[in-house]
Amino acid sequence: MPRKGVLTQTKRHTTLVNLVGIQEIVLAVNKMDLVGYKREVFDRIVEDYKAFAAQLGIAKFTAIPMSALEGDNITSRSIHTGWYTGPTLMGYLETVSVIADAAATQPLRFPVQWVNRPNLDFRGSTGTVASGTVTKGDPIRVMPSGKETKVKDLVFYIDSLAEASAGQAVTITLDDEVDVSRGDVLCDPKAPATVADQFQAKLVWMVDEPMHPGRSFWLKCGAKTVNATVTKIKHQLNVNTLEKLAAEKLTLNAVATCNIFTDAPLVFDPYVENKTTGGFILIDRLSNNTVAAGMIDFALRRAKNVTPHAFTINKEARAAAKNQTPKVFWFTGLSGSGKSTVANLFEQKLHAMGKHTYILDGDNVRHGLNRDLGFTETDRVENIRRVAEVAKLMVDSGLIVLVCFISPFRADRAMARSLFKEEEFIEVFIDTPLEVAEQRDPKGLYAKARRGEIKNFTGIDSSYEVPLTPDAVITTADSLDESATELLKFIVMAK
Repeated sequence: MPRKGVLTQTKRHTTLVNLVGIQEIVLAVNKMDLVGYKREVFDRIVEDYKAFAAQLGIAKFTAIPMSALEGDNITSRSIHTGWYTGPTLMGYLETVSVIADAAATQPLRFPVQWVNRPNLDFRGSTGTVASGTVTKGDPIRVMPSGKETKVKDLVFYIDSLAEASAGQAVTITLDDEVDVSRGDVLCDPKAPATVADQFQAKLVWMVDEPMHPGRSFWLKCGAKTVNATVTKIKHQLNVNTLEKLAAEKLTLNAVATCNIFTDAPLVFDPYVENKTTGGFILIDRLSNNTVAAGMIDFALRRAKNVTPHAFTINKEARAAAKNQTPKVFWFTGLSGSGKSTVANLFEQKLHAMGKHTYILDGDNVRHGLNRDLGFTETDRVENIRRVAEVAKLMVDSGLIVLVCFISPFRADRAMARSLFKEEEFIEVFIDTPLEVAEQRDPKGLYAKARRGEIKNFTGIDSSYEVPLTPDAVITTADSLDESATELLKFIVMAK
């Protein structure tokens, strides 16, 4: 560090430290032995770091010249830095004052981790008080339902407590039979948490695979897990200059401000007000790996102003009028694999049975709804997101929908599946090898891709991720007519 000055890694770490709200910062200037323990080198690094930290609003930090190799200023003062009068690293860490936890003075937040029902006579909400204090008889509001009641008792093992404060694990029983579920948050009615399904957040991307807007993840905030989609990258932060840059995707270690949508209301506070209820992680739906950490800024205004409207005639009524069970058959495979051909045969058989159907074909949709999209990975993600939402509306209308899209990425197909009930989504993999699809090449697209006239073409310079557990597989060895007939089992089995 002394020879190279303040590195990008140091700036990134400082940015992250600032984001998570750490107040006490140590600038450990290591390897001072490599520059002869020169004070001017140390002072220059401190001044450079001070200028960077000031841009983040960090006014206070402790700088210590060190050599981990020689032990200088680690546990005892170094004889090589007589010009330094500050603490050693361990001396500082052992005596640094810890700021009193502000959680105790904040409004009550009690995320419910478990609904405790050992018998018919007892029902309690178990968890840890995230902030504030709760006492017997206190009024309480259950979020997101908004229902209010009072605290009947506070139970810790077999003891009854008079009160519980931030950091204490406890079971809260209520006066009334109010519905409380895991992931709900018990709040102070005078200062309730925010409930919204759209919000702005700071996001730190932590894996090699890039994040493209429109892709679906699991979002875990406290004990609540919901489906979430990053709908927009507002800007990415350049950790060297702190400049806000436009970005189409997030790569490893990127720090960005994003808009996020969830499929269910989320109870939260801004992260700067409450770290427990304002922090979250994003989880990959396929691998279950944590891919990002997030800090909520605020709810988007439209999240409060736009609410679903319940109509009298629902999906079940529309399906009953058509005498069928609505479903979506999602045909996936390479270009030229035969998706549209099989879907066309299948629709003819359904039509002959008197079923109400509609085909959403990739090329047809790109002539209208998705004509503004190209074939970059980001555009492919948005292409599938839009058609999945359209298919959902059609299923809600009672139709049997046949979707014919290459949909090359597993994450996007998983996102589409998540919009439907388990029995409503049928993934059909048209398993045609690349060499066969390329030999067919009915539209001449493979030839153009090989000549470099088409970029990001699936199978050539863009990957296709084979489905791992499709509901049905059709190969080149199968008769197309028999394959279409075989798919009818998903209709016949429907009640």
